[in-house]
This record gives sequence, structure tokens and C-alpha cells, in this order.
Amino acid sequence: MSRLRPEFLLRTKAYASAIIRLFVLLPKEREEVRVLGRQMLRAGTSVAAQVREANRGRSTAEFVAKLGGALQEADETMLWLELLREDCAIASPLVSDLESESSELIGIMTTIINRSRDAGSGDLAAH
Repeated sequence: MSRLRPEFLLRTKAYASAIIRLFVLLPKEREEVRVLGRQMLRAGTSVAAQVREANRGRSTAEFVAKLGGALQEADETMLWLELLREDCAIASPLVSDLESESSELIGIMTTIINRSRDAGSGDLAAH
């Protein structure tokens, strides 16, 4: 049973693709940028993977747990983006766009998780 709308699955996949594009563009000469970039790449692409896993959840509890993992990864990605911007002077429109998208995805997933818990059914994903 599909619990999430196809548009949301595509949105998280597009987010992962944008994370990959940013990683490719990062300057690799500085060790701190390489380290933060790899962390961002791992966490950012994990969002889409965990959303897909949540979508295949066999129960509401499994759905909520998997989506909670995606939420944590999105929040972690936001941290790496902030550190790249604030401490490594990576000023790119792609960074700010991804920070905004991270924030929106966090809000959407929080709403879906709360509604699913409240209703006892994960088939409520309005996003």
C-alpha cells in the first residue's frame, strides 16, 4: 500500500539529486569542505531512500519510524548546509535553496508523522 503521494516521493528524489549536484560543485581542496560535503551527501541522499522505505511500511508504526528517520536525516543535512555556508564560506544559491527545501521537507514530514500518529493510519499524507 502506498502511503505517500507520488509527488512527495519525486520531491525527495529531486532533493537528493540537488544534494549530489551541490557535492559535485564543492571545492575539494579544503579538508573541512570535503568532510562536511561527504556528510551532507550521505544524509541528504538518505532522505529520499528512507522516504521510499517509509512508503512501503507494513504498519503505521513502521511508517512513522521510517519517516522519522528521514526527518532526522533532513535535519542533519540542514546542519551540514549551514556549516558549509557559515564556516566554510560556501555561498551558492544552491546552498540557500537546499536549506529552504530542507526546512520545508522537515515541516511536511513532521505534519505527516503527527497526523499518522493521531489517526493511527499512515494513509493521510497530504503532501
